[in-house]
Amino acid sequence: MKTTPIEDAKQLGELIRSRRHELGLTQTEVAEVADTNLRFVSELERGKPTARLENVMRVMATLGIQLEARVR
Repeated sequence: MKTTPIEDAKQLGELIRSRRHELGLTQTEVAEVADTNLRFVSELERGKPTARLENVMRVMATLGIQLEARVR
């Protein structure tokens, strides 16, 4: 399992976009499965810093991305 450190919303968005491309999915497909909308997925991939965590977690689950927190 690959681990990617995320330090800001932009890096999270890049990870989400990259994973979506790896899976060959469109933003619309991700939005439908994650029960959100296309605008949200688009903004999330562009690094929107105020994205609602509940929706972020659903998108991540849809793409098979697990959130892990580690104390430094």
